[in-house]
Parts: sequence; C-alpha cells; structure tokens
Amino acid sequence: MKLVLSTAWLAIVVWLIGRAFRQRNALLRVEPCTPDALDSAATLAVIVPARDEGANIAPCIESLRAQNYPAGHLQIIVVDDDSTDATAQIVAALAAADPRIRLLRTPPLPAGWKGKVHACCMGAAAAAADTLWLCFLDADMRASPLLMASALRAAVAGGLDLLSLAPRHELKSFAERLMLPCGLYLLGFSQNLVKLQAAGSAAVVATGQFMLVRRSAYASVGGHASVRSAICEDVELAALLKRQGYRVLLEDGSAVLSTRMYTGWRTLWPGIAKNLIEMLGGARRTLVMAALAVVLAWAAVLLPLADAHGCASGSEAACIALWPALLGSAAAFALHLAGALHFGIPLWYGLLFPLGYSAGAIIALDSVRWRVAGRVRWKGRVYE
Repeated sequence: MKLVLSTAWLAIVVWLIGRAFRQRNALLRVEPCTPDALDSAATLAVIVPARDEGANIAPCIESLRAQNYPAGHLQIIVVDDDSTDATAQIVAALAAADPRIRLLRTPPLPAGWKGKVHACCMGAAAAAADTLWLCFLDADMRASPLLMASALRAAVAGGLDLLSLAPRHELKSFAERLMLPCGLYLLGFSQNLVKLQAAGSAAVVATGQFMLVRRSAYASVGGHASVRSAICEDVELAALLKRQGYRVLLEDGSAVLSTRMYTGWRTLWPGIAKNLIEMLGGARRTLVMAALAVVLAWAAVLLPLADAHGCASGSEAACIALWPALLGSAAAFALHLAGALHFGIPLWYGLLFPLGYSAGAIIALDSVRWRVAGRVRWKGRVYE
C-alpha cells in the first residue's frame, strides 16, 4: 500500500506540473510596441472605476498620462464610486492639469446594481461619441508607457472584440507572498485555459483588471447594464460577448501592466473571498478544490516522513516507497520555489506552500459562507 500511495503521489505531481506548464503556454504574451506600429491610432477611452482608492489612484492616473499614445485620441475617465476618502479630490487636482482627464461622481447606487458595474456603465456612457475602443482598468493597475498601444495592436491583430490582460503581480507583504502564488497555481491546476480560450467553447476566462473592448460590440450586448447584478462582472460580460459570437481572449500582459492588488490580510481576505466561488466554478467545486489542495500540499511533507519512519522501523516496502515519495515531494517544492523566483520574493516562501493552501481553504469556506448567507461584503457595502 505504501508503494502504491507514493507512486500515485509522484504521478499526480508530474501531471500537475505538466498541466501548469501547459496553462502557462496557453496565454499569448503581449509585447510592447509604439503607436507607429499601428496603421492608425484609434480613439480610446480608459475608464477607471474607483471607490476609496486614495492610495492607488494617483500612480494609476500618472501611468495613464505617460502613455505613448496620441493625446487627441486618448481619454481618461475616472468614475468616483461614492468614495469616503480623498479619491475624488486627488483626481480633480490631476484633471486640472491635464484636459484628457475627466472626473465623474456616481449618484446613489440604484437597486439591484453592484458599485463597480454602475461606475463602469457611467464611464462608458461618458466616452466621446467617436470613441472606437473602451478600456476598463482597475485603480490598482500600473501601466507602462506602451500599454495602450501594445494592447490595441494585439486586439486588432487578433481580430478581437474583447482583450483582457493578466498583469504582473508585485508582492510585498507576508500575506501576499504566502497566498497569491498558491492561488495562481490553484487556478492553473483547476482551469483548462486551452478549452476556455477556444472560440467554439461556451466557457470564458477574463479579468476585470484590464479589459479592452470594441465599443460597438460592448453596445450591442447592452454593456455593463446587462450584468448589473453580477459580483464577477468581468467574466459575466466576457461570457455575454462570447455567446453573441464576439471574439474574446485573455493574454499575458506582464510586459506592459503590473499591479499590487492587496496590502495584507485586511484587504486580501475579503478580496479573494468575494470572487473565489466564481473563479473555481461554484460552491461545491470550490470546497472540493480547497480540500484537494490542502491534502496534496501536506502530502508533500507527510508522505515522505511516513515512509522514512517506516523504513527506519525496518519495513522494506516503506524503504522502496520512500524513493517515489521523495521524488514527488522534491518536484512539488521545486515548483513552488520556481514560483517564488518568478514573483521576485524570497525563496523560502516557496517552502511554505502547505500553509498557503491551508489558509486558502479557510478563505474558501468563508467565501461559501458568504454565498450561503446571501450576502457579500466589499468596500463598505453589503450586496444581497
């Protein structure tokens, strides 16, 4: 039995690592380019919904002001979603120095709407009449000067109606460094990106951190008003477009876009819990994936220890089983050490992945609890 378990463990780890690499290669990489590489610079409106983003909004807007893109073709629309901090005042000061920037303030949130969705809808409606493309950008994003030109080239070259970009993650606190690599690995293990990205598939993958959408396609499906009640409005809008026959794609934007999504447990916990069920495909699948992640993560530690103990006690079968157990665990640790290297964080975080998946499982339980209770809390609001 020990040999069967250890061999199965090695096979599972090899399969997971292979799947992770296939997922990584499934995303096309957006390479930096200048507007000169485009036949013409299309009119573009960047819409930034912002609620209590006083710490993020100025760096975000400054990165948009620095875009290498014809000034007459770029609008920057910031929609203040009833912030209680200095977000609006910061944007107003920036707008006074740059005519491309426009500040909107949302009225009271209508019944049945989510705050970010309402802000995005207002921003889209405020874009100039000749705008061809709308870009929805979260306030915690940092754009390289070539972001907009590069994204537009990728969208046009790919014949896309919606291009979503996955950013490069900057991890600074203990919570971010422990949790986000594990979370991204879990998504890589659980999602079949090749299938999700296929034009003929009804499924879709997208991130609302950056969504560049052709305005005509956006208007034809009713825009954000059509997903007004969605918590994960990004995936819902992308799915709506794809069902209507539009071309939707998620690509790797790490060369031109970066983010620091959270600053510690206080922001990370509710931020992940809010969306986790949708990202993993429902409450039941979320619980199953969380349980499997914990079992497999701790197997990397406990299975070799159990075999080593049996071997030391004189069990020949345990001594034989120890080799595949050690190989599987070494591969699992190597994968997470490589993740730490990729994110530019101290390598010893790669040794803590069993703790990361365990904490993630607790967040998963909290996410399911929120949905069972019928309420989701986010930035001072409670959504039914």
